[in-house]
Amino acid sequence: MGVTQLKTASHKSESDAPDVEQTVRDILADIEANGDDAARKYAERFDGYSGNLVLTRDDIDEAASQVDPQLKDDIRYAYDNIRAFAEAQKATIGDFEIEVRPGLFAGQRAIPCNTAGCYVPGGRYAHVASALMTVTTAKVAGCRNIVACSPPQKGKGVHPAIAYTADLCGADHILAMGGVQGVAAMANGLFGLPKADILVGPGNQFVAEAKRILFGRVGIDMFAGPTDSLIIADTTADPEFVAWDLVGQAEHGYNSPVWLITDDRALAERVMSRVPELIATLPQMNGQNAAAAWRDYAEVFLCDTREDMAALSDRMAPEHLHVQAADLEWWLKRLSCYGSLFLGEETTVAFGDKASGTNHVLPTSGAARYTGGLSVHKYMKLVTWQRALPGAVAPLAEATARISRLEGMEGHARTADIRLEKFGGSQHADRTALIRS
Repeated sequence: MGVTQLKTASHKSESDAPDVEQTVRDILADIEANGDDAARKYAERFDGYSGNLVLTRDDIDEAASQVDPQLKDDIRYAYDNIRAFAEAQKATIGDFEIEVRPGLFAGQRAIPCNTAGCYVPGGRYAHVASALMTVTTAKVAGCRNIVACSPPQKGKGVHPAIAYTADLCGADHILAMGGVQGVAAMANGLFGLPKADILVGPGNQFVAEAKRILFGRVGIDMFAGPTDSLIIADTTADPEFVAWDLVGQAEHGYNSPVWLITDDRALAERVMSRVPELIATLPQMNGQNAAAAWRDYAEVFLCDTREDMAALSDRMAPEHLHVQAADLEWWLKRLSCYGSLFLGEETTVAFGDKASGTNHVLPTSGAARYTGGLSVHKYMKLVTWQRALPGAVAPLAEATARISRLEGMEGHARTADIRLEKFGGSQHADRTALIRS
């Protein structure tokens, strides 16, 4: 494969501070042992908030009154798109029954989790899109209880736009709590809330670690690392679009990798020159994040062929993959490892992040090799059932008993034997003796 690396990352986006795990374990243990009081203690310490922790209807209505009408329209536009896509996803799975052999029936049921806990980042910024993505899909999936949890602004409570959005999307409860304490409150069913069966939604390294530790006791959407994005661009791509799309994703955080794969050296050099200039135009905090991400984590690759480009992309398995190249159908059919795919310069990752309809909670750190992102399916259990008519029992019991004895599982075999004796017909005694021999 012909690949030349034109820009190399000086850091790898994979290591958290070594004390994160122990810090999170200590907080989780304290909250599990001491319940509401411990969670409230951490809310006061880390969130700087001692107000009402579970929003009342009056709290939500007051929050909604503070949201600009145009922003409400924009949120509803995004909500309608996300709900429509989630409903279409749900329609792809369902219950069925099959007669495997005459008289032997098996089936599947798709059953939603009872309670979903949806973490919505807040605090400095109002991440309404995370409420849209997590709460809407849980509602469409059919979860009976949906708890939305978001860090309060210091001394003020949950950001009004987040409260409005979570309520619009179908949250049954909204918890004004962030970080590990918020995750623990949902997992343990504190403050009179139902215990979560599954925890979903993005968050900082402490939130991600809390979900990782709790996995098993509860389900989670995925193990999340820093967000990452890759652009594939050929000679037809507009360097300005490519540069801005890299910058837009780099502003997520100082350790958010962005990558460019191209077969055009001139385009690569133009983009590498242009990105720092564009970063300089961003507001200070955004610019600092983007500058660090570009300097320390960004990589640029020059490939000989489009097959080389596709193969390299599949190996990297990005969270977001944006193709700005000719023959989009070829890329759609060829590429196989990504969280979400964006085709053509007419779209951008930000569309998917905010409003186009697909979910923005996606696999990071190469996990797209084996999993997709959040969807209604994550909230649903595909369970199976079976039943048999008497006439179907004999061959099933015989096969089961022989396989069980081969494996040394005599108890298993005898559960088959007794059914063969009862339902195997006039020859059951001979058949039972034969398979026991």
